[in-house]
Amino acid sequence: MDWSKCIRQLHRWLSIVFTVTVIANFVAMALGEPPALVVYSPLLPLFLLLFSGLYMFVLPYAARWRGARERVESA
Repeated sequence: MDWSKCIRQLHRWLSIVFTVTVIANFVAMALGEPPALVVYSPLLPLFLLLFSGLYMFVLPYAARWRGARERVESA
């Protein structure tokens, strides 16, 4: 199982969930005072997007660091 592919796919689905919750939030605000559950519902996907995005951001740097370390160990 390739973790980076799973994280990337999870990140894509989380972005869809986040977008839907933000749209639902705007619709609920247009209809009146929204319940707290609707107002705070985008936060969980947002934080999960933050962590998965940071993981994908660091991947190239970690691969470069790992490759440099392997070259030093094999020399």
